[in-house]
Amino acid sequence: MTAVRARLLRRLLSTACVLVLGGTALLASCSGNTNISYGTAVVTLSDVSGDFTSYIVNIGPITLTRSDGIVVEPLATPETIDLVKVHDLTELVEAPAVPAGTYTSLTLTLDYTAQTAGNITVDVNGVPTDAAAKDPSGNPMSVSTLTVTFDPKNQLVISAGTSTRLAIDVNLAASNSVDLSTSPPTVTVRPFITATVAPVDQTVMRARGIFVIAQPASSDYIVNMRPFNDLVSALGALTVNTTSSTYFNINGVVYSGAAGLTAMQSLLISTPIAAYGTLGSLSTITPSFNATAVYAGTSLEDPLADFLTGTVSAVSGATLTLHGVSYVPRIGALTTRIFYADIPVTVGPATIMSEDGVAASGLSTQSVSVGQRITVSGQATEDSSFLLTSLDATGQVTTAPKGQVRLQPTTVWGTLNSGASGSMSLDVLSLGDFAPSALTFTGTGTTSANDAVAASYAVDSPGIDESATPATTLLEAVGFVTPFGSAPPDFTASAVTAGTATPQTLVVEWNGGAASPFSSAGSTGLVVDLSNANLSSTVRYIATGPTTTDLTTLPASPTIAFAAGGALTLAVGSSNLGIDVFNDPSGFATQLSTSLNGTNLVYRLVCVGQYSSATNTFTATQVAVNL
Repeated sequence: MTAVRARLLRRLLSTACVLVLGGTALLASCSGNTNISYGTAVVTLSDVSGDFTSYIVNIGPITLTRSDGIVVEPLATPETIDLVKVHDLTELVEAPAVPAGTYTSLTLTLDYTAQTAGNITVDVNGVPTDAAAKDPSGNPMSVSTLTVTFDPKNQLVISAGTSTRLAIDVNLAASNSVDLSTSPPTVTVRPFITATVAPVDQTVMRARGIFVIAQPASSDYIVNMRPFNDLVSALGALTVNTTSSTYFNINGVVYSGAAGLTAMQSLLISTPIAAYGTLGSLSTITPSFNATAVYAGTSLEDPLADFLTGTVSAVSGATLTLHGVSYVPRIGALTTRIFYADIPVTVGPATIMSEDGVAASGLSTQSVSVGQRITVSGQATEDSSFLLTSLDATGQVTTAPKGQVRLQPTTVWGTLNSGASGSMSLDVLSLGDFAPSALTFTGTGTTSANDAVAASYAVDSPGIDESATPATTLLEAVGFVTPFGSAPPDFTASAVTAGTATPQTLVVEWNGGAASPFSSAGSTGLVVDLSNANLSSTVRYIATGPTTTDLTTLPASPTIAFAAGGALTLAVGSSNLGIDVFNDPSGFATQLSTSLNGTNLVYRLVCVGQYSSATNTFTATQVAVNL
């Protein structure tokens, strides 16, 4: 069976004709030619994160311009997105039908006009704090439509009968300047995005859609794409491959492998479903996806339930305090805010418990402890202004489905106190995305003397040996917090990575802009002029997890080299001038030289890559120069 790929694509030619496409056939054309072929654009969205705990905007429409001037609108209806969520997890947005051909540019609209409290928040001493988004003139940020020109050597080629990935990145770090000295904090926005043809790689993604059919015989299922929290769209078909080890959580029941696909056969068509994994084959008109985990039905969303996601900051009896809370209300709710600093959640014996990715047994509400990331569903209470005040996940509310709690993989960053085979002690810098000052560890231990202490956080790390790692080394650990009242250990890690081996971000800002920001710039790399009079005194750093290193404390301004042998995304421009994207250093260097003409000013530089202290070199896979 083939899923229906209902799609309305607009082509705007110089003669103002409109072509309407649906399924696999062209229904009409200006010339009468009914044999136009098409392929699939597999659109993914990520971001280079800034200093935000939420950043909710409307994105879309998205258009593509073909080399002959035809304009295609693969995303016509804007999507409401919290861009902070696509920092660590790329979203597979859509897989629409697109006429075959070579596309030279893209436009994307960012709409801030629906801003309400909580849409943009920044971390102020561990507390998500509302911020005001302004344009460079100090006016409330409104609508910005950005044009991105693809690398002439790597344009978007859509071939008949096959799929091609188009990776879009909304660069929050390059787009925003945060001023915490004002009340509320001010975010000055100069939007910056990139878009480029990208290969199938190991980028971890979420693919959300509505269920069409499960096919146990071929170990896969088919969905129509419906990204983010969209309730109405169908943005192209996707075949999702599973294996014997794929984790399934369907309506609160956990399965593994073939048993999960069998259980999916009882789902109603259009049941919401999300897979986590990587892109598969793009060799056919319908792309495929390789799933490591699948969530369906009430485990993902429920029209009668309210869903919260955040970090547990305190536990008191049956009440969890959730910190940095994203809120997805039930259908019909009149809520006026979808992100909160703190919300109390009540759980009980009837609450359905699960652990993402693990068919864990013996879970109870005691399994939830301080610092743990969770998604919880239940019945929300709102005040007279339709603001969320609490959530009941006990399962005892007769008008709501049973409450569910999903324990999610949680990240802890810290410097090593001491390490051994299978265990280590960390001085915690952040847990569940927040500084330990935002968390109350009372009651986490078997006794009060055993309560977790951020400065000496006990981590079990089975199969991992950090005994040879020097003390004070910055480490990232991913795993689950020990059940409440059961520490030590405080945390069990399934993966530990040195901070220097994680993606790092180099960020530089020039107050009022700089006409000559670099002491050298060319196809071999960039060097920032740290003596420039307009160089920010605070935004000139390399960020590694929650830590920053001031560039002026290094032996010299580091050389920003372009990574060899991998995918490069190098971009220069602005929302006013347009943004040019290149995938090789020579084209980028030429355009950068042209742009730095003495009139254009550089406001922000953001690079993603890794820094080597041995050579004082930052090797970048992504570079954004915002004019």
